Amino acid sequence: MSSQNQFVDIILPVPLPRLFTYSIPEDMVSMVEVGKRVVVSFGKKKSYSGIVFKLHNNKPKEYETKPILSVLDSAPIVNNEQLRFWQWLADYYQCTLGEVYKAALPSGLKMESETNVIYNAEFVADHPLSPNEDKILDIVSAKKVCTINELNQLSGLKNCLPVLKRLLEYNALFVNEKLKEGFKAKTEKVLSLCDEYKNDESMHAAFDNLSRAPKQLELLMAFLSMCGGVNKANEGVFVSRQDLLKKNNASSSTLKELITKNIVCESERNIDRLDLTEKEKHEAHPLNEAQQDAHQQIQNAFATKDVCLLHGVTSGGKTEIYIHLIEEQLKKGKQVLYLLPEIALTTQITTRLKKHFGNLLGIYHSKFADAERVEVWNNLLEQKTYKVILGVRSSIFLPFQNLGLIVVDEEHENTYKQFDPAPRYHARDAAIVLANIFGAKTLLGTATPSIESYFNAQQGKYALIELTQRFEGIQMPEIIAVDTREARRKKKMNSHFSPVLLQHMDEALANGEQVILFQNRRGFSPFIECGQCAWVAKCVNCDVSMTYHKHFNQLVCHYCNHTEKLPDVCPACHSPAIETRGFGTEKIQEEMSILYPDYKVARMDLDTTRSKSAYDKIISKFEEGKVQILIGTQMISKGLDFENVRVVGILNADNMLNYPDFRAFERSFQLMTQVSGRAGRKHKRGLVILQTSNPQHPVIMDVINHNFANHYQGQIEERRAFKYPPFHRLIYITIKHKDQQITNQAAYFIAKQLTTVLGNRVLGPQAPVINRIQNQFIKKVLIKVEKKASPVKVKQLIQEVIFSLQSQQAYRYVTFQIDVDPA
Repeated sequence: MSSQNQFVDIILPVPLPRLFTYSIPEDMVSMVEVGKRVVVSFGKKKSYSGIVFKLHNNKPKEYETKPILSVLDSAPIVNNEQLRFWQWLADYYQCTLGEVYKAALPSGLKMESETNVIYNAEFVADHPLSPNEDKILDIVSAKKVCTINELNQLSGLKNCLPVLKRLLEYNALFVNEKLKEGFKAKTEKVLSLCDEYKNDESMHAAFDNLSRAPKQLELLMAFLSMCGGVNKANEGVFVSRQDLLKKNNASSSTLKELITKNIVCESERNIDRLDLTEKEKHEAHPLNEAQQDAHQQIQNAFATKDVCLLHGVTSGGKTEIYIHLIEEQLKKGKQVLYLLPEIALTTQITTRLKKHFGNLLGIYHSKFADAERVEVWNNLLEQKTYKVILGVRSSIFLPFQNLGLIVVDEEHENTYKQFDPAPRYHARDAAIVLANIFGAKTLLGTATPSIESYFNAQQGKYALIELTQRFEGIQMPEIIAVDTREARRKKKMNSHFSPVLLQHMDEALANGEQVILFQNRRGFSPFIECGQCAWVAKCVNCDVSMTYHKHFNQLVCHYCNHTEKLPDVCPACHSPAIETRGFGTEKIQEEMSILYPDYKVARMDLDTTRSKSAYDKIISKFEEGKVQILIGTQMISKGLDFENVRVVGILNADNMLNYPDFRAFERSFQLMTQVSGRAGRKHKRGLVILQTSNPQHPVIMDVINHNFANHYQGQIEERRAFKYPPFHRLIYITIKHKDQQITNQAAYFIAKQLTTVLGNRVLGPQAPVINRIQNQFIKKVLIKVEKKASPVKVKQLIQEVIFSLQSQQAYRYVTFQIDVDPA
């Protein structure tokens, strides 16, 4: 860095629409570099770690600059490609660089005054600590949890962040999360020879002593075989306790005897959270003719196009094509990002990819502890082992150095869209921009393309490859629509299950096959109602009915998590006639357990998959046949591959079709087709029972006939007529305040000001379906902008209108959220 650069622009984790300029002290000039973290004071008392964005020598005229307090990193933790990507995200999705920075970095790499620091009770120092490190560690160990502000005050240090950084690297402390299993040093029990048996004579004596204990002698021989025998070269060699018992099918009691006799010693050692041991890699399976043809078309398309849409039927073998394409990139020395829409999917695909890529594969998602996410970040930053990253939407923020390909699996999924907080990005669209920054290619894969992606392919912007055959020639599932209105009229329904569904379930279960039931509502009952006066239990904070969860015997608001006890009598008329209405996954599970007491029933929804390992356990049990009936929300629709599923039941198709949203029909088609695709994936044609009160609905007819082309044609004509994507870009401005009158006034002001510039592109304000959440009243203004309009100019225009409103005292505390390309 040249000495003339006296100032630095820093990205701070604050939602303010500007960067902040600080001066560089002379003794830090050689240390400051773009992409490094530096500690600065902000306001009167706060201190933050920020990212260096730009070096220059232009002194700000509006304010006196403060100096940087310290530099945290010896090398940049964010590279130039990332900073370019962050800038695009901030411009396109109308947020600040500070908000992007907060979303991009794992908590362990962000530090600020309010950050909670937590003591690791299991920490053991392997070298002497400095006086300041000792001082900080003593304070945190005494308090267990404290903020960085408190540490500065109690330690007397002006800035404790550099000391804190070192202690975080030693795993002596953790930040921002409660100390939980994921943070503890990962250990395993290991075995070694006790000192007195490290020569041939004593070992022969041990063999003689164990002649009457054949199991112990056999285990000792196996142990010696695994550790290399009794010789000096094997000093310090350890054998995993688990491996020894597993490989020799021995009992713990046998091993315990060898330990009691002081022949074998047991100890614990730390192992890396990320398993980086070299694993045996299996060759990719050869592609069949249809897959080979699609693979060749993709390779040809990438010669002229940057983005390729692979439209392949469910169970068509898309994943195997991805594996071959990834291998080709690795041979070129490139990195690959494999994006999935749900954490649930990583469970199955991880196993599959590990077989091919071993320790070249890294996994990144929010169910990992923060320390694990930091390790993945550093692994990529230092270009250690990971060449393939498998992850959900947040993986696009990782510090790639040499990206060659991004695979976006199930590209149509709305879970690629980030809703809160900002940046409200769509990972599929952002991935295409990220790939472009690196000169890489993007492959979008799905059985049910989004209308936008298919339109881009039809227009020639993307290449389109069709894979129309299921793997091994399995037929597409037969779909039977059952008229529930007619079945109810004839009193044939058994609770929420039609006789057709129950009959086919009976046959499948009797044949040792499995069943999946899909209902896109969790909980026991969507709402409770008084049978006398029609009172409905509503959330005190939100304008929405509360869902009854029988397991907890509680009413829960799915918007703010407010809970209440189920009332014994109606609060309005005091009648005891409280009744549940509708049905969720919990209720289906209970009823299935009653109808099929001899079969194991499991449920997969947000309530049953909160822990890190919950997905794995449910999916593993179903794969192994320990569960015969799996009930779930949309989680079960996304690419899961189960060999033995014969019947899939979609219990209430009308719920999805009647949702007030321009994407309702598109989503319904995608969900029903994807859920249907879980049936009959191996050996035998599957069967789907689709329960609806309107079997002749155009979307349901298209699902039954597997007719995506007809579905697309109907949707694209509607979108063109009403100026929806892909023909126009949508921007929602959400206005929130605890006072309804202020919310309304602010919304009308915003709409009026924007209309003077944008004319009839502005619609609203209007109240959403749920117009109060967490005691905040909500209004929305919708802008439909032409695709060619500059996102930067539109952002500037909207920001000016919002600033002019917020400058008025009455509207200072109104919250504005801007959502570009809402899902």
